[in-house]
Amino acid sequence: MQAWTLDTPRPDPAQSALGTVIGAVARPHFAAAALAGLQEAVGAASWAVYRLRPDRAPTLHLSASRGVPDTTGDCFATYRDAGLYRRDRSFDAVRTQGRDRAVMLRMHADEAPSADHRQAIYLRHGMVERLSVARLDTDGSLLAVNLYRHAPQGGFEAVQLEHFGRMAPALLAAVARHAEWQDEHAAAPAAAETPRQALRRRCAALTGRELDVLERLLRGMTYDGIAADLGLSLATVKTYRARAFERLELRFKSELFAAFLPRSA
Repeated sequence: MQAWTLDTPRPDPAQSALGTVIGAVARPHFAAAALAGLQEAVGAASWAVYRLRPDRAPTLHLSASRGVPDTTGDCFATYRDAGLYRRDRSFDAVRTQGRDRAVMLRMHADEAPSADHRQAIYLRHGMVERLSVARLDTDGSLLAVNLYRHAPQGGFEAVQLEHFGRMAPALLAAVARHAEWQDEHAAAPAAAETPRQALRRRCAALTGRELDVLERLLRGMTYDGIAADLGLSLATVKTYRARAFERLELRFKSELFAAFLPRSA
């Protein structure tokens, strides 16, 4: 009789990361959980998934950061509100490939579509490189999954590019399915949803501080009370409120209350 002791197969980083991503689909903390897996295989410190449309402003589906300050919401808000997306030619290669074809893209900060784009997004937030997989959908919109490396990390390494290339089509499909789930969930929100969750669902680009201010307004706090509670100046609180109202397309506090406070039976 013969006997062998077998070594446990070494897990493939790309497959392990993809398994983590797929396992997190349709879960509330998908963005953070998926990034944890992607960081192991690709070394990304942040990511953002958004959809570009030919006739209107882009939509942010999800974003997260790991190991660096999370400025993804601010970056997307600048990209959208400053109109940078209108001059963004970095996805032209996707459009030329036709619909429903996944395309992998790599862009260094120096290759950003414009000087304004490079300064406002990459230099301001310390990002050095973007790695993307994107596709043009049948409705003419473009879905982009973007992973970012930050200054302390340097650019993506060859092995990380190889890992991403092997997992990119399946990653794009998983993210698209999660985005569909988000849309379905938004159409029928849970009864126990908190005001903060409702605000985030309505506008994913709201920053943490903007959410803090809106939450406290919904509790009935005054601007002075919010400033004291958050340790901010009154002017700063009003600035966050104004930005948040602009994102939500609101003009008055009464509209905020009507949209996000539960109605009495």
